[in-house]
Amino acid sequence: MTTHPDTHSRSPAALAVDDLVTPFHVDGLDVRGRVVRLGTTLDAVLAHHAYPPAVKRLLGEAVALTVLLGSTLKISGRFILQTRTDGPVDLLVVDFTAPRDVRAYARFDAERLAALVESAPGGRPDSGALLGRGHLAMTIDQGLSVNRYQGVVALEGGGLEDAAHQYFTQSEQIPTRVRLAVAEELHSGGAASSWRAGGMMVQFLPTEGGRVRPVDLHPGDAPEGTELPEPEEDDAWLEARSLVGTLEDIELVDDDLSSERLLFRLFHDRGVRVFEAESVVAKCSCSRERVTGVLASFSREERESLIEDGKITVTCEFCGRSYGFEATEVAGPEEPDAEATPA
Repeated sequence: MTTHPDTHSRSPAALAVDDLVTPFHVDGLDVRGRVVRLGTTLDAVLAHHAYPPAVKRLLGEAVALTVLLGSTLKISGRFILQTRTDGPVDLLVVDFTAPRDVRAYARFDAERLAALVESAPGGRPDSGALLGRGHLAMTIDQGLSVNRYQGVVALEGGGLEDAAHQYFTQSEQIPTRVRLAVAEELHSGGAASSWRAGGMMVQFLPTEGGRVRPVDLHPGDAPEGTELPEPEEDDAWLEARSLVGTLEDIELVDDDLSSERLLFRLFHDRGVRVFEAESVVAKCSCSRERVTGVLASFSREERESLIEDGKITVTCEFCGRSYGFEATEVAGPEEPDAEATPA
């Protein structure tokens, strides 16, 4: 998955602007990437459910990562990030519909989460502890006329940054570095807190062939303790990765530091070009028509199992909106008689 910046560059902005994805290119290091800053959009995504702070932080990371990856699509379609794990937060789903709409949902076990928070240093468990072990799937859906593409990586106690690195190593063989950060803003006077998220993705995409050396993936049947040879990395990529490694969380969520100035701070010695930013909004794609279509596709037995007091009620897990139907509204196609002779 690569980034494709627009052809017009931007001059540095004095103030940070939230809910934007900013593409950039560092010519001197053959690096392309994106910076995402989320404010009110993240608050709108989180507001649909009464998530505890630990879940909000984790879901904020997932939203930032999904927007970074999904916004690289230069086609209509959807990018979906989903985790299924054995941790206290056993399900995350983030759905990005190009070019700018994002929605998200998290499922968690309240008792297990409370126990983990109580035992964690400072009451803040890391994302790896919240997720546990399982898998993360990233799906690109371009519509009915195009096959879906899906990449799946194992989650083995690490966080979403680790999973993203593993995905690009095994699925796309593109040297990639991802940084994610989430922060809660506390307001005086008893006002409700708000949330911010930031992220950066850099990828080494040299124009000359042979500078990206593929990583040898573990064969799976090698004797225990076998060490695979480490590929020699390009000096430009080593420098870029080191620079990104100096990023502090506060720099990614600081509302006094614009994305342009952050990039200049990191890469000015190498000549960073910043391109036209793209907006991000919280928007759910559910509708009565969509829900009707889904219900109509169910079998008669499935529909009947949903009826309560002569009605069917469907609630969107993403936004919490409920849709009520009379049973006769979603009858669907009649199922053929098993003894009837086919036409």
